[in-house]
Amino acid sequence: MHEIPQQTGRVTELIYTYHTIALAAGFILDLIFGDPRWLYHPVCLIGKLISSFEKGIRKVFPKTEKGELAGGLVEVILICVITLLVPAFVLYFLYIHLSALGVLLETFWCYQLLATRSLRDESMKVYDALKKGTIEDARHAVSMIVGRDTAELTEEGVTKAAVETVAENTSDGVIAPMIYMAIGGVPLMFLYKGINTMDSMLGYKNDKYLYFGRCAAKLDDAANYLPSRISGWLMVAGAFVIGLDSRNASRIFKRDSRNHASPNSAQTEAVMAGALDVQLAGNAYYFGKLYEKPTIGDAIREIETEDIRYANRLMYATAILGVIICVLFRVVFL
Repeated sequence: MHEIPQQTGRVTELIYTYHTIALAAGFILDLIFGDPRWLYHPVCLIGKLISSFEKGIRKVFPKTEKGELAGGLVEVILICVITLLVPAFVLYFLYIHLSALGVLLETFWCYQLLATRSLRDESMKVYDALKKGTIEDARHAVSMIVGRDTAELTEEGVTKAAVETVAENTSDGVIAPMIYMAIGGVPLMFLYKGINTMDSMLGYKNDKYLYFGRCAAKLDDAANYLPSRISGWLMVAGAFVIGLDSRNASRIFKRDSRNHASPNSAQTEAVMAGALDVQLAGNAYYFGKLYEKPTIGDAIREIETEDIRYANRLMYATAILGVIICVLFRVVFL
């Protein structure tokens, strides 16, 4: 009578073990290979789904405030259901019938959805352009990783933009997906990336997306609320490990972590500013319009090109601490 429940429990236990293996192995693969351009990225597919659904939904719902809010909600539900259930069904089938292939696929997906190496590589292109190229080369390199206008940025502005991007994406691109992977495996990791991608595509406060993208933006705020704060404290610990100013990092984290319109974006930026003893954020231009923003951190010293390298070291230290804690969490609690 108890054979079926025992078998089900055994399968569940094995799947939890497979998730843990995939997380550790996927992180190592990400550090080694990053995101080669020839390899199609699943986030690109998610982006195409979002665009396709948006076009169809806008044709159905009226172009009113309530209509766009409802359409945006439908978009969010569809993307969340697909990004969660498709990988869940595929992996469950493989773990039941071809467990080794399931582990390989989940490891591969985990590797693709983490951005540690690619974040370093892209930001170091900015560093190399500042060191060896012209200011135009540096502006072009940083334009590939930030959303602000870069045509008029000074060398200091380019450096700040690169450091801020490394700081913010330490949470969005590394620690947050890692946390969701630790909780629910790659399916939950895919769900997070779906939410995050919707926000990056729809979460603008302009005429086109003010209402249609509101649900996506609010959901992204909720999904990142705890991970961004966990990322901040991990980054403080990382600053201590690699010999940066961890005391100032903790102080600025507590003081300036709300100095942003988003409830989450300033969390890791504040730690980064404190650890490097520099001032980040402040006013920036987007699509030709000046947006006044509070600064983050104290200008104990002027920011330098080398700070891009220090920012990446801190991001790596944070990522390594993060994966150790996530693996231990799975082993001890799950």
